[in-house]
Amino acid sequence: MNYLSVENIAKSYGARKLFEGVSFGLAEGEKAALVARNGSGKTTMLRILAGVEEPDQGLVTFRKGIRVEFLSQEPDLVPERSILQSVLAVDNPMTQAILEYEEALENPNQAEAYQRAFEKMDRLKAWDFEGQVKTVLGKLGLHQVHQKIAPLSGGQKKRVALARILISSPDLLILDEPTNHLDLDMIEWLEAYLGQKGKTLLMVTHDRYFLESVCDIILELEDQKLYKHPGNYTAFLERKAERQEAEASKVDKARNLMRKELEWMRRQPKARGTKSKARIDAFGELKKVAHTDLGEDELKLNIKMTRLGSKIIEVHKLRKAYGDKLILDSFNYVFKKGEKAGIVGPNGVGKSTLMRLITKQEEADGGKVIIGDTVQFGFYTQGGLNLKEDKRVIDVVKDIAEYIPREGKGGDLSASQLLERFLFDGDKQYTYVSKLSGGEKRRLYLCTILMANPNFLILDEPTNDLDILTLNVLEDFLLEFPGCVLVITHDRFFMDKISDHLFVFEGNGELRDFPGNYSEYRAALKEEAEKKRLRESSQVKVKKAVAEKPKEKTKLTYAERLEFEALEGEIESLEEERASLASDLESSATDAEKVMEISQKLEQVQSALEEKELRWLELSEFAE
Repeated sequence: MNYLSVENIAKSYGARKLFEGVSFGLAEGEKAALVARNGSGKTTMLRILAGVEEPDQGLVTFRKGIRVEFLSQEPDLVPERSILQSVLAVDNPMTQAILEYEEALENPNQAEAYQRAFEKMDRLKAWDFEGQVKTVLGKLGLHQVHQKIAPLSGGQKKRVALARILISSPDLLILDEPTNHLDLDMIEWLEAYLGQKGKTLLMVTHDRYFLESVCDIILELEDQKLYKHPGNYTAFLERKAERQEAEASKVDKARNLMRKELEWMRRQPKARGTKSKARIDAFGELKKVAHTDLGEDELKLNIKMTRLGSKIIEVHKLRKAYGDKLILDSFNYVFKKGEKAGIVGPNGVGKSTLMRLITKQEEADGGKVIIGDTVQFGFYTQGGLNLKEDKRVIDVVKDIAEYIPREGKGGDLSASQLLERFLFDGDKQYTYVSKLSGGEKRRLYLCTILMANPNFLILDEPTNDLDILTLNVLEDFLLEFPGCVLVITHDRFFMDKISDHLFVFEGNGELRDFPGNYSEYRAALKEEAEKKRLRESSQVKVKKAVAEKPKEKTKLTYAERLEFEALEGEIESLEEERASLASDLESSATDAEKVMEISQKLEQVQSALEEKELRWLELSEFAE
């Protein structure tokens, strides 16, 4: 049975039509994603479904009795409430009991209030629910639960709103960009949480790994119409390609037929008879089909890059701390021409700080950064999106330059031509910035960054709010970009495609240089964790075996003593070999065949080491 039914809805703003004739349903347990280009009306459609806006026509109905929750781009939270009060702002006895219990914990002198709260938690069996609340808050990095909402950043408020929705466990979740403002660990947790069987959701997201692993329906909004694709992101790409091929064939046939019809139309006298009216009307429809533009708009970024010399950036013993919080401790690195690095770590660990230190926008506490004479930065920052709302799009570009040099032949690009390559067509160029969607503003901001012909791109969360088409072409551009790229992004697909190595913040000022992309890094972490588990398990087995072994012997034989003395050297040798293989494994992370070979050898060495350690412990019981 459908949880949600949408019938023939339409929405326009003035002369600008977003969509019309949109109909679809969402059944219990289905997980759907709405994908479209920026400015196509994705957020507007979600707001209509959530009841925040009204459609111009059509009907949205929900199954009677179900609870629906909507996560908006800018959640409405009460500033005076605490984080805990906000996430438990649901009118039911269990959440009220948790609030009273937490308040009692904050006031230990009020013994009677604590006892009443404790008994109420017992009576309502709210302890398990309290554990779930703390798990969700912890996974979303909301540890200071008594902090007020007012001073929180926009990203923190979005996480509070997300936590509230998840904790309230609605029947249907409607989520607008739920992964924005989450770090990579949070995204992976949310992916697993929403992927659970039985959850029903409709969301807008551009996270392609999320679309691949969570969704079983993709709703594509294109040319004001909605297409429903069963399956995940891969299935969507396959079906869309098939549809485009079919449409291309239809257009080709229409164009051939149109030539014949055009000859007939030109032969007709000006006073056409009524017998020809049906054919004339059909010609009008045929003309629309024949003139259909099936070519995907391309974000062509062939802007000329400033020449980059041999000396780029050298970082020597860089140190940075904020009070007791150590960000970097003696970090050293020399950037090479053409390298593309990602920066990975939890929110607040210092990723953006590293970018500002490298570009000397922030002073280090120690060490130095040497920047080559030819380095020209293009710095795309999270806080840099401060375009003037009262300006037209074309004026934003013209304020920087009327013409922009580009690679190859063909002369310079005019401001208008450049905007067309950034998917701003003629009409859109004269739109006020205030009328652009969030993704369109980011695309325009990216345009202004690239106009300076940089050769070292610093990109701090460039993927937020960008549609999949823009992301694809931006990725292709960055892969061909001959300069250096340093990027922070929560988009794992983007990071995997762009980066050839990672700077990983590991805490206490440590910054690890990992030779691979994000998926390879996560695989390496899982492998390290598994090895640690096996080592700890083997040590437990050894201790247990020693503890259970009968101790009737009192001393070693001569042969056993020789064996015991030799074992120490053998164990030391095997430990050195294990360390060497582990190092080889890390440096060969990008070579799958070599990784497999080293892993097998490492497993053999570990097995031999465990056997020797067990024998050494056995003999040590009787050694004098």
